[in-house]
Amino acid sequence: MADKMDIDAVNGEKQAESVGPAPDLPPERIITNNFALINEAVDSFDSRFTLRALRSIATLRKASNFPDALIAGIRTAYPKASNRGRQILEELLPEKHQQNGTSASAGKEAPEEQTHPEIWAYLGVLVQVYLHDNGEFEKGAEFSENFVERIRSWNRRTLDQIGAKAYFYYALFHENLDPKPPSKQSPVIDTRPKLLAALRSAVLRKDTDTQAAVTVLLLRNYISTADITQADLLVAQTQFPMTASNNQVCRYLYYLGRIRAIQLAYTQAHEHLESATRKSPTTGPAVGFYQQATKLLIVVELLMGDIPDRSLFRQPALEAALYPYFKLVQAVRVGDLQAFLKCSTVNEPQFRKDGTYTLILRLRQNVIKTGVRMLSLSYSRISLRDICTRLGVDSEESAEYITAKAIRDGVIEASLDHQNGHMVTVPQKDAYSTTEPSEAFHARISALLGMRDECVMAMRYPMNKHRQEIAEAAKARERERELAKEIIEGEGDADDGDDGGFEGM
Repeated sequence: MADKMDIDAVNGEKQAESVGPAPDLPPERIITNNFALINEAVDSFDSRFTLRALRSIATLRKASNFPDALIAGIRTAYPKASNRGRQILEELLPEKHQQNGTSASAGKEAPEEQTHPEIWAYLGVLVQVYLHDNGEFEKGAEFSENFVERIRSWNRRTLDQIGAKAYFYYALFHENLDPKPPSKQSPVIDTRPKLLAALRSAVLRKDTDTQAAVTVLLLRNYISTADITQADLLVAQTQFPMTASNNQVCRYLYYLGRIRAIQLAYTQAHEHLESATRKSPTTGPAVGFYQQATKLLIVVELLMGDIPDRSLFRQPALEAALYPYFKLVQAVRVGDLQAFLKCSTVNEPQFRKDGTYTLILRLRQNVIKTGVRMLSLSYSRISLRDICTRLGVDSEESAEYITAKAIRDGVIEASLDHQNGHMVTVPQKDAYSTTEPSEAFHARISALLGMRDECVMAMRYPMNKHRQEIAEAAKARERERELAKEIIEGEGDADDGDDGGFEGM
């Protein structure tokens, strides 16, 4: 999405970059620099500084001495060993790192009584990241239970972005506990009351970051245990915030598309999934999401009776991941039932892992319909016995039923000669004499206009910009009054000088 920024916004970004961590800095220096960013975000009430601090988590977690740097950051923020906040965080880290961790220089330490709660919450998120990366899911889930409640009890808008990240890891820890979803005894079910309470609080407090994150987590939670009805009720009774970040919008559209596909609403599912793939990054760490969304989109297109474009499978980021789906599309395109059954059997483990196997099983009728359509295009008259042979159907009665259903659904334009046992194809009309081209053109225009509207809504402006403009206008008016006063006084002085005449040399 496009972000619109005027001169002041650009200056604000440059200021954030000047305070923010550089990529070549040691981890402990990055953490202490992030303290300055968070303090600036609290003082100026500007979330851009907090987002910049959170973006450095990807760099920190790759460092080999991340635990030591985390200990040093905790002791820098809370120099006194008796501080309860410091004790809570240090108890979750191994003692060997606590012995190696050292605090920063005393000149950079903030007084303990002036340490913002946002600093402690940021360190708590780093502890969550450490526990997750080390596979300590039980300890992480126990810590996150109290951690998210404490963040929620503070009710500070400057904690919104950090709280959204905390809830993400809270749900992630419980997903990795045994028994895992889709078991109905999975611990993810126990997290639903806390997530629903967080959603209610976020809506009342107008905390759009937490609202978007928790809504996505709840949808993921319901879908993981196949509670599609509850997920649909959540979508119907809540409103996803329009100002949510692009990442959360992509996730929300993906889960919404999966829900609609399971409910047989393929047209709506296709719209949501297509929007998700358009908004999703196609390179970098997010390529996995792009691949998963594209896989589901391909299956939905096949269920709609459409064939994906061949160029989709040639993209470097998708070529290897979509190979089983490429074989599936080939079987569906030609209406080869035997090839379809073979492809679905051979690649069943991959399809089950992707969560598309149950949807792919619905394609059997589509494959048969496609085969009937191919036969109707090739022959003006064909016997039901030949249809049985070419489609691999058991009997002529089954072939007659399949053909009649295809005619009723509008897949083909033909008629059945029951007396002679033939299918007679009606000659096709010229497509340009129908409304099909204009409808396709209208769909493309609507998609482009919708993308333009989304980009306009995604434009961001600096906070309190109107106040700055009012102050600048007041200063300009004051300067104009001073200038007018000086001109008047200058004219008076000039008149006084003329009274005495001019004495030449």
